[in-house]
Amino acid sequence: MMAPPVKSGPRYNKFIQADKVRVIDENGENIGVLSTREAIERAADVGLDLVEVSPNADPPVCKFLDVGKYRYEAQKKANAARKTQKTQEIKEIKMRPNIDDHDYDVKMRNIHRFIGDGDKVKVTLRFRGRELSHQQLGMNLLRRVQEDVAEVAKVEAYPRMEGRQMLMVLAPK
Repeated sequence: MMAPPVKSGPRYNKFIQADKVRVIDENGENIGVLSTREAIERAADVGLDLVEVSPNADPPVCKFLDVGKYRYEAQKKANAARKTQKTQEIKEIKMRPNIDDHDYDVKMRNIHRFIGDGDKVKVTLRFRGRELSHQQLGMNLLRRVQEDVAEVAKVEAYPRMEGRQMLMVLAPK
């Protein structure tokens, strides 16, 4: 004989496995501890299902509810929570070691905007040709970036070389 398919969501009526349950009626009144069979009969008398709302309690807490409506409300609540959730992205800002002041200011404005939106920022410093022999310029520039965003962001990954580029990751405080 095969086992019945596993249902998602709360157990109700004949799927409740406990012998005795604490029962709350449709008005939120605590009826007390009843046998599961008696509780199911009482729920049927008022035209509702017996739904297990707190399975880990001792004894489990059950309520007189309409299962379909309960599942629908739970689904709506989960969707609303998912909608308000903010995923954190990693935005990338690319610079060169000999960046001019105005260009630097524009990049910093973007970094502040990204951090303000709650995203992480990966600052990439590209070295070309002979610039590679002047890595201290790159370190100085990244240190300057770090100081300029100190009040709104923290350094998650300190500057390091990867091939011809130097990377640093900033995260909102």
